[in-house]
Amino acid sequence: MIGPMSPYSDRLHAEKYRLDGETFRDAMGRVAKALSDGDAHYHAFRDALLHMRVLPGGRIQAAVGSPKRVTPYNCFVSGRIPDSYVDDDNPERSSIMHRATQAAATMRMGGGLGHSFSSLRPSGAMIEKLRSLSSGPCSFISIFNEVGEATSSTGQRRGAQMGVLRVDHPDINKFIHLKHRDGFLPRFNLSVAVTDEFMEHLQTGRAFPLRFGGRTYEEVDPQMLWETLMRSTWDYAEPGVLFIDTINRMNNLWYCEEIEATNPCGEQPLPPFAACLLFSYNLVKYLRRDMLGHSFDWDQLAADIPHAVRAIDNVVDRALYPLQEQEVEAKAKRRMGAGVTGFANCAEAMGLPYGSKGCLEFEDRLLAFIARHSYLASVELAREKGPFPMFDDEYYLHGPFVQGLDDDVQELIRRRGIRNSHLTSIAPTGTISMTADNVSSSIEPVYKHLIERPVEMSSGRQMVSLYDYGFEHLWVRGKRSSMSEVTVREHVDVLTTAQRHVDSAVSKTVNCDSSLGWEAFKGVYLMAYEKGAKGCTTFNRDGKRAGLFRDTPEGHVPFPEPRITRSDVGLLDVGLSCEFDPTTGRRSCE
Repeated sequence: MIGPMSPYSDRLHAEKYRLDGETFRDAMGRVAKALSDGDAHYHAFRDALLHMRVLPGGRIQAAVGSPKRVTPYNCFVSGRIPDSYVDDDNPERSSIMHRATQAAATMRMGGGLGHSFSSLRPSGAMIEKLRSLSSGPCSFISIFNEVGEATSSTGQRRGAQMGVLRVDHPDINKFIHLKHRDGFLPRFNLSVAVTDEFMEHLQTGRAFPLRFGGRTYEEVDPQMLWETLMRSTWDYAEPGVLFIDTINRMNNLWYCEEIEATNPCGEQPLPPFAACLLFSYNLVKYLRRDMLGHSFDWDQLAADIPHAVRAIDNVVDRALYPLQEQEVEAKAKRRMGAGVTGFANCAEAMGLPYGSKGCLEFEDRLLAFIARHSYLASVELAREKGPFPMFDDEYYLHGPFVQGLDDDVQELIRRRGIRNSHLTSIAPTGTISMTADNVSSSIEPVYKHLIERPVEMSSGRQMVSLYDYGFEHLWVRGKRSSMSEVTVREHVDVLTTAQRHVDSAVSKTVNCDSSLGWEAFKGVYLMAYEKGAKGCTTFNRDGKRAGLFRDTPEGHVPFPEPRITRSDVGLLDVGLSCEFDPTTGRRSCE
């Protein structure tokens, strides 16, 4: 089957990613042609696109080969924000307002943005030049939010943004409470960059210093600060937590960059001006059925990976960039992030319940397989086209993640170099999963077997019924994400199993409800940290934010008829910040 089977998914794909009058086949031909290195590569990559085995990020599908002036990169991280409102002598020199101008240029071309506000002095600090007091980083986040509100790209898509503040910044308490007001900062997700030092103080109970510019402003009880952060995530699902020292320690480019922020959904920790170039393998398309049931086609995945890596590497050289600094950064390191979607549907079709021992073993094998073959493909590209400019084998091969690769892969990197600094990432895949007939997104469990999704048409709001792909096409009643079916430990096990084989990061939500005890909830983050996660996000369906959304019990849903049809309806513009949607169970930056 070529392309989406359901009218809804086909219409969604058309409105988000195709040119006027383009069919799905036309669009995939456009993408393959724009990213191919010759006739053989074109046909192999096009076949993977047409059969939806490989799903490039939405911005890639919308931008490459298109006459529109949009970027194929989903998201960027801002340049470091200087602690200066504006340079009166040279307004174009780096300053807070200059970064806001750059943010507008980036979002106008379709890119989301992550920002670290940790470089801004705390509220109440003296501004010597003006002899006045600073309003602090939290006030400036509002400026960037308004830039996002006022800026849209093709299809009225407004850029998602991420705001990060270090846990040791003097304004950390203000930051934690920022989004407790309904509707405040709608374009932003927030995350706290938690350090190893803080986690050590949390364990010992010693007072924790809040400091800026070499000065300690106060010392706080780490338990109380942690309690404040955890209560906010329990009630409002924000801020998320980034384990910033783990991120930098495990970074393949530990020797030439420092990371302070991530893209809006957190799967790509990035240095200033860097960007995420994402695509996913649609695992349900690698299922093969025989008399014994479903099995996984490892040979087909191994065959697809080199073609996908080659094509996505070509995006770096053939892309439009909002800023020159972003182009320089991208071409110096050639980052990409290969992930997966349909994981729960795929595993459960093979008889491996989500989060079970067998499921985790399959996940471990699968993501190790993807990492190995991706690095081998990048080594082959380096032999042909040269390694990324910032490659230094003396340092690169001493990175902890690279040292965990198979010995033969490390030896090939030593001999030939490698084309791309990073190759793997687990993104939420919200919209592209929906266009692929509503496969279970990313490595998340199934949310519901049947959902009703509100959509906006010119005639008004309508509801459309959508079946889970595994339920409709594989006839599998998979475990759903509620705590009654998937435990928090199973969520964390899936997260940390993935992180072992991902050189960037993993965006995953740990779903919970009020049946989880308070100490157990806080333990989710401690467990994630101890098991090597680079970040953790939870969503409490009984929290204060969840109460704003419509969510109804599913009840018993009978299996659909094999050829069920659905209404072809218009679509809701979802170009907001990366949020958890209780109607679909997805997080998305699309």
